[in-house]
Amino acid sequence: MSLEYFQDLSNDLEKLLTTEKGYDVIIYVGENENIKEFHAHSNILSTRSQYFCTAFSNEWANKKDGKFIFKKPNVSPESFKIILRFIYSGKIDLTKLQGSEVLKFLIVADELNIQSLISCVQKYLIKNEDKFLQRNPIEILETVYQHESFTDLWNYFIEKICEEPEMLFNSDKFINLKAPLLKLLLTRDDLSLDEIEIWDNLLNWSLAQNPTISHDTTKWSKEDIIVMERSLHGFVPLVRFYYISSDDFIEKVYPLKKLLPEDLVDGLVKFHITPNKKLSDSNIGPPRQSKFIYDSALIERQHFAIFASWIDKKENLHYNVRSIPYHFNLLYRASRDGNTVATFHAKCDNKGATIVVAKIANSEQIVGGYNPFQWDSSNKDKSTIDSFICFFADKNNIVTAKVGYSNGVNSIKNFSAHGPTFGSGCDLVCNSNGNWYSSNGSYPKIDGIPQCFKIVDYEVFQVIKK
Repeated sequence: MSLEYFQDLSNDLEKLLTTEKGYDVIIYVGENENIKEFHAHSNILSTRSQYFCTAFSNEWANKKDGKFIFKKPNVSPESFKIILRFIYSGKIDLTKLQGSEVLKFLIVADELNIQSLISCVQKYLIKNEDKFLQRNPIEILETVYQHESFTDLWNYFIEKICEEPEMLFNSDKFINLKAPLLKLLLTRDDLSLDEIEIWDNLLNWSLAQNPTISHDTTKWSKEDIIVMERSLHGFVPLVRFYYISSDDFIEKVYPLKKLLPEDLVDGLVKFHITPNKKLSDSNIGPPRQSKFIYDSALIERQHFAIFASWIDKKENLHYNVRSIPYHFNLLYRASRDGNTVATFHAKCDNKGATIVVAKIANSEQIVGGYNPFQWDSSNKDKSTIDSFICFFADKNNIVTAKVGYSNGVNSIKNFSAHGPTFGSGCDLVCNSNGNWYSSNGSYPKIDGIPQCFKIVDYEVFQVIKK
């Protein structure tokens, strides 16, 4: 029988660090008045850190009285103490460090080439320091870009920026962003920013790189135009001009046509004059497409932002589409999976909280409801004040949205013979025959929802907090 006692091993090694018994390494950490002397063991350091392994094997390693001597003036004693504890015991506590200190700590871990620690700290930053990452996007992006081993943090942060580009592009420090990083962002297909906003920001960035040029484009000289053209030369191919509206093109792009290649300007003019003429995909390129689009055949992302707001009871102040705090995973689509009660229960039972969305036939009307529990076939009711039913008189006009919350009595009815059912009065129900009904009981009456109606299609989404 094989037994493992890793906790005892970790504790004993941490005790060895504390007692300093048999140490053969002296490390001076910090600078000026903030210098501290640490004692350690070369065998443990070289086993756990490639940096120390290489250092101890070099002939130039400094030794005095049989002990290796190291100096690390660029590291704070507080950070190095945490690192030594991790090297010896595998234990780490970063909760007392601010976000900026954790990032500096990660840089030290990279310098010492402790791969397991690099991975651990990246995960901590992603999980616990999201606000810090968003407050300092330029500094962090450039720092992470300079360290190849920060792969997890890079992937997370670059996707975060693409999902919520305002954190970077609306920052006062955006104009300080290095050109290679800006180019990298503009190549992303998932950058969730309108092309005209990209063009506006690009112009502002370029003007900041050339401060002698006026922001009033009507005052540009021939020399100014040449300077701006050269400054933007590597960026223009990254802007997807064909996805800019005609109004914005005429107002914001065409007046600066001298900054663009002549063939591009000619193509854009023809495109806007004859918008119905089909162009080659190689000419216009693909549109940017956010990775965070919900798989719905009935509604758009703005509807999910409203649903999220209603779930959190923000009735009058809706979330921005880029700040939705929930994932909405499609569980069931009647037209795809089969419009039967059995299929609904097979796909949606025991999946946790869900949103139901249905489009009323021969209209642009949407009805739906939120179940904070789960669907099942128990033939039992559940009560809550957090569930709701909703209605869009016109799905293309979110101003027509209405919501009604349960009074807390028999809010959800889990009928095995019915589809999704809300309320004691069958406030919103998909009957066994596929017809839908609405008669208020547990929810306030919402004007506009028919008493009996047919639907074009309906979908059920699993709701998961991000």
